[in-house]
Amino acid sequence: MEFYESQAKLFKVLMHPVRLAILDILKDGEQCVCHIEANLGYRQAYISQQLMVLRESGLVEDRRDGWNIFYRVVKPEIYAVIEAATEVTGAANRPLPIKRVGDACACPKCSTVPQPAKQ
Repeated sequence: MEFYESQAKLFKVLMHPVRLAILDILKDGEQCVCHIEANLGYRQAYISQQLMVLRESGLVEDRRDGWNIFYRVVKPEIYAVIEAATEVTGAANRPLPIKRVGDACACPKCSTVPQPAKQ
């Protein structure tokens, strides 16, 4: 049974719909936590809990840039697993649009205020 432990752990990580939604958001590349929060409508603390599970599983990594933390998928092969599950369940693959959250976040992707040039 030890042979199946790593696969079982991966499926446990994928069993949560919010984690699947986060992975869907990260499909287009690195995103700030504010983007994930704005798209899903959950509190930052809850999003961070789910991101921690994804990070501990080795599926995502984070990067800090000032006050902002950005996440990206480091094992893009996970999308083949998710696509296979979509086909098996017959669920429609509905991508989530990335929203701009404006002045609520100071990250370069969100802010409508011009950022000072780095020197």
